[in-house]
Amino acid sequence: MDAKQRIRELLTELNWSEYRLAIESGLSQSTVANIFNRNTTPSVATLEMICKGFGITLAQFFAEGSMVELTEEQQQMFEAWRTLSPEQKDAISHLISVMKK
Repeated sequence: MDAKQRIRELLTELNWSEYRLAIESGLSQSTVANIFNRNTTPSVATLEMICKGFGITLAQFFAEGSMVELTEEQQQMFEAWRTLSPEQKDAISHLISVMKK
């Protein structure tokens, strides 16, 4: 699988710009731009940061298709989760832990 193509697919799925990816992943804008504009292959460390920004693991990044069968409801929840900020994810996690009590 081509890493650049996969990054582009994820950007499209999330309706993110390269700038948003840079912000979410903690990479510089120039690093993200170089992946596409200068045909630079991202290092493993850069891919890990990109995956963190997308809220996925490296295994999920390279997986072809779903790694786990999810119900439609679970898939919708996962897609919504991926677009949340770290603060929003913390709030949801706290809410879930309170609800489980």
